[in-house]
Amino acid sequence: MAAPGYSTNLEKHNLILSRLLDVSLVLNLNVALKPILGYIMEAACEIALCDAASILLYNKNSDELRFAASNTPGADTDALQKIPVPMANSIGGQIVRENRPIIIQNADEDPRIYRTVDESIGFTTKSLLGVPMHVKGSVIGVLEALNKREGGWTQDDLNNLTILASHAAVAISNARQTEALRKANEELNKLDKIKNDFIAIASHELRTPLSVILGYASFLKDEAQGEASDHAAAVLNSAMHLRNLIEDMTNVRLLQGKIDLAREHATLASLIQAAQSDLQSLANAKGHHLDVDLAGGQALVFVDRSKIATALINILNNAIKFTPNGGLIQVRIEQRPEEVWVRISDNGIGIPSDHLEKIFDEFHQVADHMTRRHNGMGLGLSIARGMVEANGGRLWAESAGPNKGSTFILALPFKASQG
Repeated sequence: MAAPGYSTNLEKHNLILSRLLDVSLVLNLNVALKPILGYIMEAACEIALCDAASILLYNKNSDELRFAASNTPGADTDALQKIPVPMANSIGGQIVRENRPIIIQNADEDPRIYRTVDESIGFTTKSLLGVPMHVKGSVIGVLEALNKREGGWTQDDLNNLTILASHAAVAISNARQTEALRKANEELNKLDKIKNDFIAIASHELRTPLSVILGYASFLKDEAQGEASDHAAAVLNSAMHLRNLIEDMTNVRLLQGKIDLAREHATLASLIQAAQSDLQSLANAKGHHLDVDLAGGQALVFVDRSKIATALINILNNAIKFTPNGGLIQVRIEQRPEEVWVRISDNGIGIPSDHLEKIFDEFHQVADHMTRRHNGMGLGLSIARGMVEANGGRLWAESAGPNKGSTFILALPFKASQG
């Protein structure tokens, strides 16, 4: 036969377990700190059968405790947060310093009770159970239960309050991490805006004087003779290189936002011829043979002409740059069932296998920036892939390894646009 009161104790035990489970669920479903702590306060009073509960957090800078939550009758939490609780001569301070729970069954004559709080809110602390709160092994504050309604504090009260303190510590830790992440994102957004604004302003401000330099350099190159013509050609080449850098900066900024496309039907041949025309003089200057076969070039694609032209120019420019003087660069078109491929191959320095994907990262350089012999910021291929993917295509590289040349394949859909 069951002992008297066993059923009541069992029900109480089940109620406590259910309440602790509820707190755990609320913690997992809610990242907002204030409602979680309020729920923990209610659970503490219900489980420990007490009149009020409070959470005080330790402030290292001021070396004092501050209220983070409380359901003390008649108390305004915002007002409580303005009341500092000293580490010395307070129960909360002792719990933090000694990292151990403290039970006071009769607080009437205990000098450690910090009566300033009671007096400010019109509350009388008659008994107290306080436990430390831990985050990663460090004590961050105290969970206190106040005024046991019947009898004295028990070991079960201590155990249950310790569990609630753990829940509260997790909630506070998560809230702090969320807030830190939010602030970090705000800072990153600010830095990103500053960067984008700088690129936009710099690009705009550099274009006007650069246009003047290009105009005069072209005129001098055509009109001057001998050494003066060579000097003018050097100025023109440097100015053109600077122009390319400015365009890269502008295109990177474009890729980081939403790319607006002005799609239209175009033949691959027209796009490739435009890119060839733009870079033929540069290829000639390095003694390269630019072998362009436009067989299959009448295939229609539905793309933004300027974006795909930029991609083709960047890929060809990359081939010209990384192929030693007198090299061979080939452009071939290959039709597939649902797309058309453009293969741009060279017999240049090649690409190590572990860099075949990295070369499409912004600012990536295969060679160290202090030792490499080729100019550029490592943006061309990143921009090319971004432009191609914005048009529904793909871009990748193949290479047998260093000094064995490279092939870039640009794939664009064409059947869907012809239907």
